[in-house]
Amino acid sequence: MSETIQSVKGMNDVLPDEAAAWEFFEETVRAWLRRYGYRQIRMPILERTDLFVRSIGEVTDIVEKEMFTFTDRLNGDDLTLRPEGTASCARAAIQHSLLYAGPQRLWYSGPMFRHERPQKGRYRQFHQFGVEALGLTGPDIDAELIIMGARLWRDLGLANIELEVNTLGDAEARARYRARLIHYLETHQDGLDEDARRRMHTNPLRVLDSKNPQMQALIEAAPRMLDDLDEPSLKHFEDVQRLLRNAGVEYRINTRLVRGLDYYNRTVFEWVTTELGAQGTVCAGGRYDGLVAQIGGKPAPAAGFAMGVERLIALLPGGSREVPPLAPDVYVVWSGEAAEPHAWRVAEQLRDAGMDVTMHAGGGSFKSQMKRADGSGAPFAVIIGDDEAAAGEVTLKPMRDQREQVRVRAEDVPALVKG
Repeated sequence: MSETIQSVKGMNDVLPDEAAAWEFFEETVRAWLRRYGYRQIRMPILERTDLFVRSIGEVTDIVEKEMFTFTDRLNGDDLTLRPEGTASCARAAIQHSLLYAGPQRLWYSGPMFRHERPQKGRYRQFHQFGVEALGLTGPDIDAELIIMGARLWRDLGLANIELEVNTLGDAEARARYRARLIHYLETHQDGLDEDARRRMHTNPLRVLDSKNPQMQALIEAAPRMLDDLDEPSLKHFEDVQRLLRNAGVEYRINTRLVRGLDYYNRTVFEWVTTELGAQGTVCAGGRYDGLVAQIGGKPAPAAGFAMGVERLIALLPGGSREVPPLAPDVYVVWSGEAAEPHAWRVAEQLRDAGMDVTMHAGGGSFKSQMKRADGSGAPFAVIIGDDEAAAGEVTLKPMRDQREQVRVRAEDVPALVKG
């Protein structure tokens, strides 16, 4: 016997009973995005590798260790399964000249891919909703993106999600801070782990994001980005905070919040929870004003965020997470040579009337078919035998109460079922 083929490690199936919760989540998110005026964009799963090297940063963990990259056998192109969506969205906006029509509020959803060690809340194929506001400057759009998140948690009934914010300043301030931070790390090399020593000169801000408990005191004593901020960046950050306070959104300034992607500047934020263990970030983003120019477009301001679908579904209250599977309105049971074509016609007629219909398939006795009808969760069975076919009628049997079954015309079924 051949060995049973399993799914790729870290790439999970979503089974029908689980998919009901995903549908609830996705429908809630789509309605929320419409209320804020965001429109959907869909990008390919595969992109040229250079897009992510140039946008995310060549010395980031994602580019160095986590991307699924391969060479196209037909033309030798270097291709990558997308590890995140912001770069793809910006690339699409440039390629199709979307910003010539003015600022764009866009959203997308779908699978992302990172070659990580699978654990709860961290998978090799994971799903995100991404929200991007392109061509808009100023603190108001930063605040809107954060306030949107606060509303979504209410819509989903989620609790215990807290907001952390920080600012990375502009390029000159970051350069000054980077030099001070490198000097600090160089004088404390004995307290750095191997990963931090490797990053110290190439990507020193990422050292601040280390989760190594033995380094936390050293990180806490490091210089702060806020001390190197230029006046416009500081004013921008203060205005974001003012707008959040006016909206009643509580937050905490985390001066060690740097995000793992090189394209961020000024405002960065994370929504975090303690209910998912080590994988506590459920939504994160910020401003990335240099990205559009960095990948070949005309300079344009931009801000956005992405949220992890698997992590947020894991936080749904039990009632939302255990959404019952959708049942058909009717289950069509049939038996007999003349009954078969009549059953097909009736099923399509009922679907034309807007009903959800499951028609029995696979044969079986009348008793076994009724058992399937009951197991489907349908409130009614539509029973068709040769007698019903000859009369052009059906027998409508209630499955969830003690009412009597009735013989009716097929066109009468929708009113009786929905009445």
